[in-house]
Amino acid sequence: MDARTQKSEMTRAAIVGAALDLASAEGLEAITLQAVADRIGLSKSGVFSRVGSREALQKAVIEEFGRRFLADVFVPAMQAPKGLPRLGEIVRRWLIRLRDVEAHTGCLYTSGAFELDDREGELRDLLLNEVTRWRAALRRTVLQAIEAGHLKADTDPEQLVGEICSLAIGLVHDVRFLRDPRAAERAQATWDRLLRTYQR
Repeated sequence: MDARTQKSEMTRAAIVGAALDLASAEGLEAITLQAVADRIGLSKSGVFSRVGSREALQKAVIEEFGRRFLADVFVPAMQAPKGLPRLGEIVRRWLIRLRDVEAHTGCLYTSGAFELDDREGELRDLLLNEVTRWRAALRRTVLQAIEAGHLKADTDPEQLVGEICSLAIGLVHDVRFLRDPRAAERAQATWDRLLRTYQR
C-alpha cells in the first residue's frame, strides 16, 4: 500500500470514527457531512470524496459500530470452549462493554433501533440486519450449550436470547438514563440468576 492510499484510508477511518462519535451522542440523524467535516478539520467536499453521501456515511457508521462490537464481545469469546463457557463469556464481555463503553457513548444498536423503528429504508434495513446477525450468533451459542448438555434440553433458544438482549437494553437504560453506578453489577446478578433457571 502506497503512502497516499494509506493516508486516504486513515482519513476515511477518522471520518467514520468522528461520525460514530456524533451518532452515539446525538443519533444517526445528526450525522451530516458538514458536521463531521467540522469535527475533524476537513472540508465538506473532502469528507464527500472519501465516503460519498450522507446516507453512505450513516451506513459506514453502523458497520463500524458492528465491527467494534464484535471485536470487543464476540471474537474474544470464541476462545472459550463451546457451550456454557462461551455463552457466559459473551454475556460477560457484553456487560463489560456496556459498562465501560456504551455507558459513556451510547449503544447504537439500542438508540438506533428506537430512532429508526418507525421508518423504512436502507438505513433501517442495515441496522436490522446487523442486530439480527448478532442475535443469530447468540442463538447458535445457546444451541451449542444445549447440545453440550450445559443447558436443559427443553431450553427455548429464542426465549433465552430475548432475555439476554432485554437485560442488555435494561443495562443501557439504567447506566445512561438513571446513571446508576451499580447498574452493571445488578445486570450481572440478574444474568447469574437467569442462567440458573436454564442449567441442568
